[in-house]
Parts: sequence; structure tokens; C-alpha cells
Amino acid sequence: MVDLNTAMSAASVDRQKRVADEGKERMKRRSGRDLGIEAFDPVKHVAKEKAETASMWLVLSFSVIVSLLMRYVLMPRTTVEKSDILYLAPLAAIFLIPQVHRMVLPAGYNELYTKGTWFKASFLHTFTFLAMAFLLVNPPLGDIVAPQLAEKWVLVQNEGDEFNFSEGVGESGTLTWEVQQGGQLTGDIWLLFGLADNVNVEGANVTVELTNNAGLAELESDSEFWKNNSEVIINNTGRISNTQSSSILMPHGDLDQDFAILLGTNLLVGDHTITVTIVEQGSPWVNSRVYEWTLKVVELLPEVSAS
Repeated sequence: MVDLNTAMSAASVDRQKRVADEGKERMKRRSGRDLGIEAFDPVKHVAKEKAETASMWLVLSFSVIVSLLMRYVLMPRTTVEKSDILYLAPLAAIFLIPQVHRMVLPAGYNELYTKGTWFKASFLHTFTFLAMAFLLVNPPLGDIVAPQLAEKWVLVQNEGDEFNFSEGVGESGTLTWEVQQGGQLTGDIWLLFGLADNVNVEGANVTVELTNNAGLAELESDSEFWKNNSEVIINNTGRISNTQSSSILMPHGDLDQDFAILLGTNLLVGDHTITVTIVEQGSPWVNSRVYEWTLKVVELLPEVSAS
């Protein structure tokens, strides 16, 4: 005799075992596709690889052509103020990539392309254009930046054989020189600085103007002053290399162009504004840069008596 509970428990165990065995059997019978694994088709794989390779070379060629059009067609017809179009237009050409594929490549290849293909092509076009643009706008293929201040600017008070350099070098655009009550900045006052450029710094047109209580005056550079006093200048502005011509004013040595500007003799108390305008014919634009510096000649405050 078997009681009812024992019989029902045995039947339940037997049923669970049978269901488990049927599940295993079904798992064995399922194909790779049913399991989410796509069957490997070597012919289709080779065709897809060829299509992807063709797409890569097409995008590279397309990006190079777009970059050349930007540099030699669009850029000469664009001003610096409207230069945003020079990178917006080439990058917007990303939307033309699928259409270019359909026009150039055979239909068999286009059937294999997916959204992933266009995503990868977009990144390839973007970085190819940026690399080409960097090469095309910098020397020797281009020049879109005017010469710039090599390092710092400094003022020199020259009285006979005595040279007094300003306490600081120009960093913020303003230098202050203190004189005695009722006095003035005596002697010849020289402005010294160097210009650096990535190509042909001496080809730039540099204009220096001084504005003070006496009005506006255009000043010329005196190359002889720097040449005749190069050792004094280097010793007082800090030599930063072993070359005789290098200092904090001209860190690149003979590659920089030196300027020595006589601001005047016996400068009065007040603000003396110096404007340096640099203009050069670049490639393809005319490059320009403006610096504005101020020399403040101020009187020392009178000493207050302790009594």
C-alpha cells in the first residue's frame, strides 16, 4: 500500500525530471541562429571586409579633397572675421558621405553598409580634415599668424655710459617708473623687445607709436643701439642659453628680431602709451597684431615728518 501523499510526491518529482530532460533536449536541437549566434559565412565576411576597406579609402580621399578646397578655394575668398565657415563647411560635409558612397561605389558594397559604417566614416572624415587643415595653414604651406612678442618688453634709461633697467619686465602691459618730486625721467629712454615668428619675421611691417601729453609720434627702431650694447642688455635681462645673442627678450636667439625704440629724452611725469602694430602678408591672408603698453612716470610721495 502507498498512501496518497507519497504517490503525489513521486509523480511531481518524476514530472519535474521529465520537463528538465525535455528542456536539455531542446537546447541541443537549437541552431546557432536560435541561440543568438550568427553562422559564420566566409564569403559574406570577405565581401563585407572589402566593402569596409573601400569605404575607408573613399572617406580619406573625400576628406583630403574637402581640405584642399577649403585651403586653396574657400580660404583666399574669406576674411579673418568670417573664418568660421572654414571649418563649419568642411565638417558639415559629413552629411554627404552616404551619398558619395552611393555615387562612387557599386550597389553590392552599399547593400552591406549599416549605421555603424556612417558613424565610423564621420569620425574618420573629422580627424582627417583636422590633420590636413593643420598641415595646410602652417609653414611651409601657409601662414595665418602675425609675428608676436618673443617673450617680454623692458625699458632702459641711458645717461651717458650708465644704463638703468626698469625694475620689472612688461607682463601686464604697464610699467611704472618713479622719479623725485618735481623731477622727470632723465636721459634717453629706450624700449627693448624682440619679435618671433614661425617664418620670415623680418618680412613684417612694424610700426611703433608713442602717445603722451606731447601728442602722437611715430618712432623708428635703432638696430645699432642693440648691437652696440648687446652684452649689457643680456646681462641685465637674464641670459637663458649659452648663445651670446639669447636673453629673456630674445629666447630664440638670432631667430628673433630685436627692436630698440628711443621713446624720448627727459620724459615728463604722466602716462606714455606705446602702440606696436605688426602687419605682414601671410598666406593667404594679411596677418596683423597690435600690442598696447603703458609707461607710467610717477612722482615719489613726499616723506612725512615723524613729529
